[in-house]
Amino acid sequence: MDLKRAQEILKSPEKIVVEHAGVPVWIDGIDENSKMARVHTEGNPQDTRTVAVSELAEK
Repeated sequence: MDLKRAQEILKSPEKIVVEHAGVPVWIDGIDENSKMARVHTEGNPQDTRTVAVSELAEK
């Protein structure tokens, strides 16, 4: 996924399905400089990780 689309999804009021390594995730924040996203797995807000935006996929 590119940075611009990730930012659009983050700001969207609608639920847009995003996956990281085949697992549904929510985008919590994006660092534009490093192009990294803070995500958590759907249904488990405690399971947070930082991943490259390019590793995210819209489904």
